[in-house]
Amino acid sequence: MKRLSEYLFLGTLGGILYYTFEVIFRGFSHWSMFLLGGFCLVFFAQQGMWTGWDAPLWKQVGWCVIFVTACEFITGIIVNKIMGWAVWDYTDQPFQLMGQICLPFAVIFSGLCVLGIFLSSYLLHFLYGEKLPHFHVL
Repeated sequence: MKRLSEYLFLGTLGGILYYTFEVIFRGFSHWSMFLLGGFCLVFFAQQGMWTGWDAPLWKQVGWCVIFVTACEFITGIIVNKIMGWAVWDYTDQPFQLMGQICLPFAVIFSGLCVLGIFLSSYLLHFLYGEKLPHFHVL
């Protein structure tokens, strides 16, 4: 029950934060981005718990960027290509794939991943008594 509470809390927080981030920087968002943001924040915490927060930060960020980019691609195929909702389109960006993901936004997401890793780990520690993370670069 505790783990379910953690997932629901992080999922909701991640959704709110990402949705708000998009509204601030794009002027609008979509409910699918709420779900995607929540799913990603849960993964940020889960990957840290799997390793006991002992993996170097660069590895954690790498895993999270790959996860976020893969989720963005899959979500984009569903909401943009299959459903036709036109939530985003990166066709005018360099190093893009089918207009759903691109290198510049993957770099931006890496910064958000760092923040998400720190936020999720410390919130789980202080609110749920999970292991205190100790981050290191190498």
